[in-house]
Amino acid sequence: MSVTLEDKLVVAISSRALFDFEEENRLFERSDAATYLELQRQRLEIPAQRGIAFSLVQKLLAFNTPDARRVEVVILSRNDPVSGLRVFHSAESAGIALQRGVFTQGRPPFGYLRPLGAHLFLSANADDVTEALRLGYPAAHVFTDSVQASLSHPNEVRIAFDGDAVLFSDEAERVFQAEGLEAFQRHETDRHGQPLPDGPFKPLLAALHRLQQMAVEVPGMRIRTALVTARSAPAHKRAIQTLMSWNIAVDEAMFLGGLSKGAFLREFEPDFFFDDQTGHVRNAALHVPSGHVRSGIAASLQETSATRRKQSGQG
Repeated sequence: MSVTLEDKLVVAISSRALFDFEEENRLFERSDAATYLELQRQRLEIPAQRGIAFSLVQKLLAFNTPDARRVEVVILSRNDPVSGLRVFHSAESAGIALQRGVFTQGRPPFGYLRPLGAHLFLSANADDVTEALRLGYPAAHVFTDSVQASLSHPNEVRIAFDGDAVLFSDEAERVFQAEGLEAFQRHETDRHGQPLPDGPFKPLLAALHRLQQMAVEVPGMRIRTALVTARSAPAHKRAIQTLMSWNIAVDEAMFLGGLSKGAFLREFEPDFFFDDQTGHVRNAALHVPSGHVRSGIAASLQETSATRRKQSGQG
């Protein structure tokens, strides 16, 4: 029988998202590939420290048992194969059971998401994340300066999602950006019974929901999800109705009406938080592991603004 990943939750992750290779990356950026490679050769037997997404990966892999492998984590990295040896050594030293990795030595790796059938791609390379999202895969740019995950819930995977342009499409966000809050509220109230179109992270939420149903077979491990959105009443109705139409429930929902998300996320203590707006991600990263979902109208406007600042010499 051929080996397949079809019945598993598949997470593809870059080496810098899983482990702390920031010192090595700074050397790469200010010198050259040969100098970087030599440093990695010198450190092959020195395990790297935990990266921002380590807790998420560690807990997801805890759903695997000797009888059933439910989660597969694959390293998908622009690193060279020699540096890949250190990644696998670091994983082994940390008790992370990795079996697969793809190392492209500088080439964009996102094309390999297709044969992997990935439900999530986490990377410290923003451009790779953008391309992965364009191909239809849930992906986030990991902010490597985020706070590490809390150790308070060792047997519970906690994941928090923004709504518009993350779990849901950016349909409503486009109305808000073009016409303002009042038009947005009216748009959502008028359509509260119509499910929002799928967003880029709906497949991940669905895969987590399936894994959640299997959790009864894994004593002590469970998943807890949260919707953390700037929406407020009455626009909350459409978000909940959409989740109901998917037959997927989240464990917590926070409708914050524009309040800063960071303090609420600090209380929820997720292993990872996904949002499409850099301001929200930067605020969240002060409290929890966070990643930027580079999709939707808000992300597009932010990218355009950043490009203009660079061109004018302000960035």
